[in-house]
Amino acid sequence: MEQQNRRSVQRVRHELHIRDVSVARIAPLGDSFLSICFQGEALAQFTSLSFDDHVKFMFEVNGEQLRRDFTPLHYDAGKRELTLEFALHEDGASSAWARAARVGQRAIIGGPRGSMIIPMDLDWQLLAGDRSALPAIRRRLAELPPASRVLAVIHASGADRLPLDTRADLDVRWVDSDRALVEALRAVTLPAGEGFAWFAGEAATAKAVRAHLLEDKGVPKEAMRVSAYWKQGVADHHENLE
Repeated sequence: MEQQNRRSVQRVRHELHIRDVSVARIAPLGDSFLSICFQGEALAQFTSLSFDDHVKFMFEVNGEQLRRDFTPLHYDAGKRELTLEFALHEDGASSAWARAARVGQRAIIGGPRGSMIIPMDLDWQLLAGDRSALPAIRRRLAELPPASRVLAVIHASGADRLPLDTRADLDVRWVDSDRALVEALRAVTLPAGEGFAWFAGEAATAKAVRAHLLEDKGVPKEAMRVSAYWKQGVADHHENLE
C-alpha cells in the first residue's frame, strides 16, 4: 500500500503534574467495567489532547504505592473532573481497588507526559485491540466527526462489548480471542487514500500485529501506532512498538 503522508502526526510534550484527587462518582459499565470519576482542584489545567494519551493512576495497597496506566476518557474543565474506566479482572490490584472504591476515597493521578495527535481528517482509520484498548477506542470514536471512515477489530466477549457511541462511519468486528483478532486483521482490506492504523493490547499480539501491518499490509511506520498495554505475567507494563 503506497501512500503519501500529507497529514502529519503531531507530538506534544506536557509538563508533568502529580495531582491529588478523590472519587466523585462510580458507575458500572456492563458487568466487567467500572467508570470512576475523580474530582479535585488539582485537576485545573489538566491537558489531554489525544485518545492515545495515558495517565499514571497511583493508589495504595497494604501501604505500598502501585502505579497503573489508564486512558483519560473524559475531562470536564469546569467541574475539575476526570473519568477513567477500570476493567474488572478476577485478580489484579487496580481491579480490586476499583471494586472497593467509595466516594471521597483519595488517589493520585500523574500526567499525561505527552500527546500523539492523530489527524481527524484522514481518509480512513483502523482501530484495533483487546478489552484494555476499549477506553481509548471509545474516546476516539466519540471525538471523530461524521465524515470519518473507521474500521475496528476488537477482542472482547459478552459483557465486555461496550457500546461504541460515534458519529463516524464505523465498520466494527468483534472477536473472541487474540488469534481471531490477528486473523481478522489479515482479512481486512484497507481503503484507498491516506489512513492510520492503531492497536493496543497484549505484548505478543502487539508484535504480531505490527509485523503484519508493516510487512503484509504495507502501512508505513509513520502511519501506525502499536502499543503493548500489558504483558502476560508482568504488572504495570506499557510499551510503544515504534
